[in-house]
Amino acid sequence: MHWGHAVSPDMVHWQHLMIALSPDEHGQIFSGSAVVDWNDTSGFFGGKPGLVAIFTHHDEYPGTARPRERQSLAYSRDNGRTWIKYCGNPVLENPSYSDYRDPKVFWHEASGRWIMVLATGQSVCIYTSPNLKEWTFASEFGEGHGSHDGVWECPDLFELAAPGNPRRTKWVMLVSIGEAPHIPEGSRTQYFVGHFNGQQFVNEHDPEAVRWLDHGRDNYAGVSFSDIPALDGRRIYMGWMSNWKYARVTPTEGWRGAMTLPRELTLRDSGGTIRLIQRPVAELSRLAGEMLHLKNLTIEGIAPLPGIKGDAMRIDAEFELGSASSFGFRVRAAEDGSRATIVGYDSRSGELFVDRTSSGEVRFHEHFAGRHGAALAPSGGLVCLQLWVDRSSVEVFSGGGECAITDLIFPGPQDDGLEMFAYEGEVQLRSLKVFRLKSIQ
Repeated sequence: MHWGHAVSPDMVHWQHLMIALSPDEHGQIFSGSAVVDWNDTSGFFGGKPGLVAIFTHHDEYPGTARPRERQSLAYSRDNGRTWIKYCGNPVLENPSYSDYRDPKVFWHEASGRWIMVLATGQSVCIYTSPNLKEWTFASEFGEGHGSHDGVWECPDLFELAAPGNPRRTKWVMLVSIGEAPHIPEGSRTQYFVGHFNGQQFVNEHDPEAVRWLDHGRDNYAGVSFSDIPALDGRRIYMGWMSNWKYARVTPTEGWRGAMTLPRELTLRDSGGTIRLIQRPVAELSRLAGEMLHLKNLTIEGIAPLPGIKGDAMRIDAEFELGSASSFGFRVRAAEDGSRATIVGYDSRSGELFVDRTSSGEVRFHEHFAGRHGAALAPSGGLVCLQLWVDRSSVEVFSGGGECAITDLIFPGPQDDGLEMFAYEGEVQLRSLKVFRLKSIQ
């Protein structure tokens, strides 16, 4: 387990660099985060700003098979191109926890301290520090809140403008749930909305309510970026596009695992409930070249789009509800119709769904094939969809970003067709735009 490293000028085009952190005498390099130490609180940079990585060292207690996880530091004086591990590692440990990992650190301006949120089994522990080296326990969150179907991992804690009042803020905590054998969905990410006073996070909603960040199977362990310039002001997030149910056996060669599209996070009041909204970042529009633009069509049955082929495209569509029981798209479709990933809306159940049962190679794991959905209420009788289709994934957004479904798919390279459908009736297509996507490399 290493830390890989990639850089981007725009969150869209990425360049791989050399491995950043490699295993050492303290163990493997597990998840963590990095910060800009603007005021050199760590003393690593001679009074100048620099980058500090905070990560989990993972090994076993000497003479046993019991996992040992401790938090350590590395720093960079050259914008992250090379890293020096702190000679005082580890900086935080607690033998009471076997699961004690994934530190997400940020500077809390109101209290003038660094804050660390750390996954600790079935909870998140919060620590504070003046210098990134010395940490003090502040509080613990989690008991009786949200889903505990698997071990808690990869927490994040950040501030967003409150809905309808940008002068007020709310705090959002992300917590990922590890895979458990009895849970068919596998690993997923939940979120909580509340407030944070520099010591303690308080969930403001029903403790037993579970709010999923994504309703697909392949958006896990993501955290948000720190130090986006204040003039920009966005909170941008990327997730790991896989699932621990089958991450080790996905049918790929030369690579295993990818990241989701970068997404901007905001809050919205939806019927009295504050929900986390996610939309692909605006910079992704640089990849799009228009292929097709249609308006005001009636769709019934399967409607192929001849000549519209590709393995990477963005689809923006607006449907007006009609008599059809379900409608949507068949993407990465085989020419003979035997294979496709179905992205649609079930008018009877009010559910947005992705069905990858016949999407291509699905036999590598018993839980891979299936249909994944989320409740979605039409707005003014309209269902608006945005699909990002890639060589091995679909990312679907609807409800103005309130509903997201991210799923891996493994179609054949020749399966590149696009079709619309409306079953058991018809639906009105108000607008359709299809964009061919350029490479991010």
